[in-house]
Amino acid sequence: MIGRTTKRAQMTISRRDLLRQFGSSVATGAFLATRSEKSAPDIAWTQDDTATQALRLDRNENAYGPSAAAIAAIQAASRDAHLFPGAPDALIESLAKLHGVKNDQILLGAGSSEIFRMAAAAYLSAGRNIVLSRPTYEVMEHYARPRTAEVIGVPLRKDHSHDLAAMLGRIGSKTRLVYIANPNNPTATLTDKREIEDFLKELPRSVPVVLDEAYHEYAGGSGAYASFVEHAVRRENLIVSRTFSKAYGLAGLRLGYAVGEASTLKRLAAERLEQSVSRFALLAGQAALLDQSHIATCVHQNQESRQEFINQVNARMLRLLDPHCNFACLNVMSPAGAVIDHYRKHNVVLPPEIPLMPNYVRVSLGTVEQMKEFWRVWDLQHRHPMAM
Repeated sequence: MIGRTTKRAQMTISRRDLLRQFGSSVATGAFLATRSEKSAPDIAWTQDDTATQALRLDRNENAYGPSAAAIAAIQAASRDAHLFPGAPDALIESLAKLHGVKNDQILLGAGSSEIFRMAAAAYLSAGRNIVLSRPTYEVMEHYARPRTAEVIGVPLRKDHSHDLAAMLGRIGSKTRLVYIANPNNPTATLTDKREIEDFLKELPRSVPVVLDEAYHEYAGGSGAYASFVEHAVRRENLIVSRTFSKAYGLAGLRLGYAVGEASTLKRLAAERLEQSVSRFALLAGQAALLDQSHIATCVHQNQESRQEFINQVNARMLRLLDPHCNFACLNVMSPAGAVIDHYRKHNVVLPPEIPLMPNYVRVSLGTVEQMKEFWRVWDLQHRHPMAM
């Protein structure tokens, strides 16, 4: 049974600090605006590529959207949309204060995917390799291949955690990068924090590792999970990535960051696109950081949705992997492609088939009404096989 409590993030950034950093009408609009009701309906249908209304459960987005403060910041920033973003110092300072690190130990990017691109550009080339798990988040592999680096994929263990011992065994003189997603995407599973600690002790200091913590806020209820941000600033070969696309609800603005040792991040920054983080992202990120009550609410709602999803799985005698994210990996007990096609015919978009997991489907967890629709469409198949 999945735990239903979550550790709330402890913020060290005060409202006064952030207001002083903004010091403009933009900040006033962002933070003094009264909190309004959600503008999105309970069923947040979105547009698919064919411009027809569809329920999208394929992108692991925050179904509850950004905070009212972030929305107000975006609206205020629209008055200056004709201007370039300007310096990101205020957001960097806030993130540094949040994590208890120095400003030069924070690196911003257009989503965590830009952090991955910078890492690939900084370390990978022909004749070198990257070691990662399979299946895992595919973006790092996509950035590695154009640089003609070899991609060494190590299968997950039977419990769908990273097989860190096997990964360590594949690291050699040509290895220039390791990628670990914890929790992992697409499986939503955890790798125990003690195993990651042991792995880092054994890993040669010459081999950098990117530890992707995109779903950090959702994983805090498990005793097996821990963030490695504190380790990153003490180890020159560890880069921890975070994103505003998930719990903060800002996927459309593309904002992410890395925490690491200053010289390591300086090497990554040399590969950064100039002014890749927009004015909207910078100001909305500032506002979102302040509104931690919204994050706590979203995490709690996700826990409720996750638990109800588990209940529905059990009622149908199905099975899913132990989820620690805002999505779940469901064993559909048949070829996943047929199930995905069934949902598409009923105007529900699910992700593509998962490599090496032909009977599993990743499902983003949405609002109550969205998940009712997911199970309504499931039951149209008129079959409830017992998972073995």
